[in-house]
Amino acid sequence: MRIIRVSYRIPPEPGGKERHVECLTREQLKRGHDVVLAFRRGGVVPEGATVLATRPTLVSRALAVKSDVLAFSAEVGGALRRHRSADLVHLHGDHVEAAVLGPICRLLGLPLVLTVHATLSKRHQRFARMALRNVDACIALGCSTGDDLVRLGVDPRRIRVASSGLDLEGIAKVRGSGGCERGLVVSVGSLEPMKNHALLIAAFQAVRRTRPGLRLVIAGDGPERKRLQRLAGQGAGIELPGRLSRNEIYWLVRSAEVFVLASRRLDGKGEGVPTAALEALALGTPVIVSTDAALEPVVQDRGAYRTFTSGSVDELIAVLGSLLDDEETRRRMSDLGPRVTAALDWPAVTSRIEEWYGTALNGIPRAGGHETVEAPLRRDH
Repeated sequence: MRIIRVSYRIPPEPGGKERHVECLTREQLKRGHDVVLAFRRGGVVPEGATVLATRPTLVSRALAVKSDVLAFSAEVGGALRRHRSADLVHLHGDHVEAAVLGPICRLLGLPLVLTVHATLSKRHQRFARMALRNVDACIALGCSTGDDLVRLGVDPRRIRVASSGLDLEGIAKVRGSGGCERGLVVSVGSLEPMKNHALLIAAFQAVRRTRPGLRLVIAGDGPERKRLQRLAGQGAGIELPGRLSRNEIYWLVRSAEVFVLASRRLDGKGEGVPTAALEALALGTPVIVSTDAALEPVVQDRGAYRTFTSGSVDELIAVLGSLLDDEETRRRMSDLGPRVTAALDWPAVTSRIEEWYGTALNGIPRAGGHETVEAPLRRDH
């Protein structure tokens, strides 16, 4: 199969979507597929993949005034017109790119599969509804993302709810080595408002008042670094080491007694299924997530992790303190985490994605009257 994969950013640009694009591409290349990458930022192209040559057009120059993402999509669309031998286009983005690429793919007879990695903006809903009409099939990372697509008029039969894959082989090597550091709490994620690290810092500081040996490490970088450093203060047991390598993150998370993700949903952005939390589970580290970073439907056993109401510092204080004080519960969660993530290795996730490709290629209902098949909304777990 010849796949044109479109993503505005790829590694070394940081982020879960960027890593997803890289890992899925590598796995599909191993299977003998021909993968052509189209991207604007980044440049780590997996060996064996080719790059779609794009160039500015009159349309893209006009759209650049509004959005570089729109301009990029127009340039990709122009390249697709010169590159008609693909079996399908797999877009990693949302309705913004789909607004430009959808009509072009439909005109060229190229099936368009859209993976949406996070919850969708609550703004410009009429525009989003129109843009999504020309998508053949959607992969939604998380229930909330899938619900957003349905709210915007996407037929549930065109949606598969899933998660990103995990490097379970690499994780297993780390999980089986060493132990945890008493009192270590870890979070991983970009230092941006949506991740809500400020709430975690406030909760940690409250919990630490009665447990002075605690240490919090928040790995990642981003625009909120200076603000978070001010909130952390000096000598308060809080560290922000910046961006770490994947292996360094594995070792850090494996060493923690508790992993916390305090993400909140903003009008323009929210979590899908957070890969960092899934990796923590696979590493055997007890996990706490906010209700806006829910792991359903991928992890259906609620005993594997704990939740608190998004934005509630008091609930996070209570849940974090309780878990730190309960060694038996942490041990049970540590044993359960690797089991509930055992089906999330990249080969298995890629197989499910390619199964969904087949459904898209064989005809999914969309506006305009294409032949339909019975393909009810799927929820991978």
